[in-house]
Amino acid sequence: MTAVNCRGVGESGGKAPLTVAEMAKDAMAFIHALDFTQVDLLGFSLGGFVAQDIVLKEPGLIRKIILTGPGPARGVGIEKVGSMSWPLIVRGMLTFRDPKFYLFFTSTANGRHAAKAFLERLKERKADRDRPVTMTAFLRQLKAIKAWGLQAPQALSAIRNPVLVANGDQDKMVPSSNSIDLAHRLPHAELVLYKDAGHGGIFQYHETFVKKALEFLAR
Repeated sequence: MTAVNCRGVGESGGKAPLTVAEMAKDAMAFIHALDFTQVDLLGFSLGGFVAQDIVLKEPGLIRKIILTGPGPARGVGIEKVGSMSWPLIVRGMLTFRDPKFYLFFTSTANGRHAAKAFLERLKERKADRDRPVTMTAFLRQLKAIKAWGLQAPQALSAIRNPVLVANGDQDKMVPSSNSIDLAHRLPHAELVLYKDAGHGGIFQYHETFVKKALEFLAR
């Protein structure tokens, strides 16, 4: 498995791109630079937008795709991610909690327990940790997300690759209806919705998700 920080994020230099198309272009350049002829893609949230754009532009480069917390171009509510996120980010600041506690999980007892467990797991790695995302990069990413939510729908029926779509059934950031829409529009898609879970459904049900993902990739 190969992972890389996108431009302007973590240890990567430059500025975060303002469009999903630019992010996809960077990712494809990275794949080609490694001389990979075919890869599997897993994209979470914004990364799921990027994965869709990559496979539409270079379908032969991709074998299978896993889209998590995803939404299609012009998907329901995606252009409002910024406006719905800021109140929850402020809430996190006021309660001295990581904003992901509110952004990624439901407010039920189950959701709160899962959020605490997830945030504890994030602390397990002590060395070589990524730098926190800068406010500049975060704001540029929000602009890219908004543009994705406003651009014309893509021809998803042209994607013939096997796709696994996974999300929580109560996603507030990228409404869960978008996952259902994707699964309907992609010819070879399988949908998994985790109960009482939000945008971070794959983190809440991480053991179940990893097992499902490995099974999907092994077929």
